[in-house]
Amino acid sequence: MLFSGLPVHINWRIMIGVGILPSVLIGFALFVIPESPRWLVVQGRIDEARSVLLKLNGSEREVEERLAEIQVAADHANAVNSEAKAVWREIVCPSPPVKRMLIAGCGIQCFQQMTGIDATVYYSPTVFKNAGIKGNTELLGATVAVGFTKTVFILIAIFLIDRVGRKPLLYISTIGMTVCLLCLSFSLTFMGSGNLGIGLAILSVCGNVAFFSVGIGPICWVLSSEIFPLRLRAQASALGAVGSRVSSGVVAMSFLSVSHAITVGGTFFVFALIAALSIVFVHTSVPETKGKSLEEIEMIFQSDGEWQGVGGGEVELGGVEVELGDVERLVQKQ
Repeated sequence: MLFSGLPVHINWRIMIGVGILPSVLIGFALFVIPESPRWLVVQGRIDEARSVLLKLNGSEREVEERLAEIQVAADHANAVNSEAKAVWREIVCPSPPVKRMLIAGCGIQCFQQMTGIDATVYYSPTVFKNAGIKGNTELLGATVAVGFTKTVFILIAIFLIDRVGRKPLLYISTIGMTVCLLCLSFSLTFMGSGNLGIGLAILSVCGNVAFFSVGIGPICWVLSSEIFPLRLRAQASALGAVGSRVSSGVVAMSFLSVSHAITVGGTFFVFALIAALSIVFVHTSVPETKGKSLEEIEMIFQSDGEWQGVGGGEVELGGVEVELGDVERLVQKQ
């Protein structure tokens, strides 16, 4: 909308060039953002890790306890997995707890894209044309509304993730997306190009983007950084990212072909079915990680998702009290 009045040979160049600005800001931010305390401990930079923890928690006693737990977990991870091959071996032939982590982390990444969000955003002009919008100005305005909605609800998600929790937002997101995708499919298939059909189509697309942006969109990346143990995090998170990008590519490249075969409305009905499956996946495979340390999250997967209780820095599992520093050993033994 901002660049539509410029000459054709210039406006698209400026639009693409504007995308450089966030990258520059992120590049400067990297000089300010501290390293993870766990990474610093693994590198032997204990004093720096202590300094970072003190910035997050003013209590020196709690910082020292947390630092001791991290050191125990990191020492064990380094001792067991001194070679990268050992990490990949554990991922390829995972123990039951690691298998549950991989299913949760990689599965949520794939569902994020398989619900068709990229098709909704990339091909929103095609969707709106199919709904009955004819003029270029109206098409551009509806497309801008989609982008604006996505930006606003991502900002809202920043404030809600730690207050509401991951799993409640995932439920809200996946259920809302399912309803919006069904409404979009209905409007494109049965309501024609009248004002009511056009209005429902625009509302459904914006609603789908809003529910995505407030839930599964950002949360899948948060979960990937939380659920994997230190020794597996880099490789396992990379697998999840690959699944996300491959799913995104498949959806984006196949949308037009599938739409020609079963109509645009039929394609979004398929996306609605996948979104409904994602509700079941969230319920059965994704734990709540709000307010839990990485060691506590590992214990959830070690106990098959049955959270039994935490008290005084210990987790009670099957009647046996286990120090959080021993979690790496428990997961490794399974």
